[in-house]
Amino acid sequence: MRIPRDDASALDWLLFEQSGLLTWQQATTELTPAKVRHRLRTGRWRRLCRGLLISHTGPLTEDQYRWAAVLAAGPDAVLAGLAAARAGGLRGNWRDAPIDVLVPYHRRAADLLRRLPIGLPAVRVHRTRHLPDCDLQRGRPDRTSMARSLVDAAQWARDDDTAQAVLAAGWQQRRVTPAELRAVADRMPSLPRHRLVLRTVADLAGGAEALSELDLLRLCRRHRLPVPDLQERRVDASGRVRYLDARWRRWRLHVEIDGAHHMEVRQWAADLRRQNDIWIAGDRILRFTAFEVRRHPARVADQLRAALEAAGWHPKL
Repeated sequence: MRIPRDDASALDWLLFEQSGLLTWQQATTELTPAKVRHRLRTGRWRRLCRGLLISHTGPLTEDQYRWAAVLAAGPDAVLAGLAAARAGGLRGNWRDAPIDVLVPYHRRAADLLRRLPIGLPAVRVHRTRHLPDCDLQRGRPDRTSMARSLVDAAQWARDDDTAQAVLAAGWQQRRVTPAELRAVADRMPSLPRHRLVLRTVADLAGGAEALSELDLLRLCRRHRLPVPDLQERRVDASGRVRYLDARWRRWRLHVEIDGAHHMEVRQWAADLRRQNDIWIAGDRILRFTAFEVRRHPARVADQLRAALEAAGWHPKL
């Protein structure tokens, strides 16, 4: 919507701030009930559901879906989870994720869900007893902070892999720090996946950048292999700074984990040059796809164990 003029009415500003949506109570505060009904009857406005109106007749945008969920959930509701994280700038393929809304614990979630507009993407209403000011981000609409949004998204995720992927994405995109995630988790000791969140945050603080690197750490622990350093900074022969996915410094072993971007010609050529530099320096290097690390961990572990033992590592009996 266009920014209203300085002399615009309070109603115009309200519609601008709420992306064209408003509740019946908000509308009748600025207009008489008869004028509101006239706008509905003439098609200038339409009713999304009981008590919720929109000032146009076209399809809703993603931002309007968020506003519809928050306004339909009633006073003190805030956007939460992945929806709040996306509103704060988190990128990624999260479009099929439900719109999560947090409300005070005394509200009845089932009653709120019955008020939601037909055709709205899946909405989940969560009740909470714990929402301090430090976990709130004022905006349009109000939402949870990035750290709280990611921790909530992790606890509401469909599986552990998705939970870790959400946390890793927030850190990889520099939307949040491990310390901020840890602070939220420490304030919520009873949250589902609490141990998983703390372990993931610790791994992110230790250098993990992506889910594939978290998978590698988990693989090493499960198969009783030494844990590598992640994203280690290294200067190559030409003086350029490189970052290694994983390195066992003591045994001079490197592991590179290839995702989809490694299939691009330029990236592939750069990877080969980096690999050659490592070989020239006398270190071993192993390369695995992210898919293999996740789907065939035993096979990856066998090769890691063989490379480490060839370099002088001996498992403790």
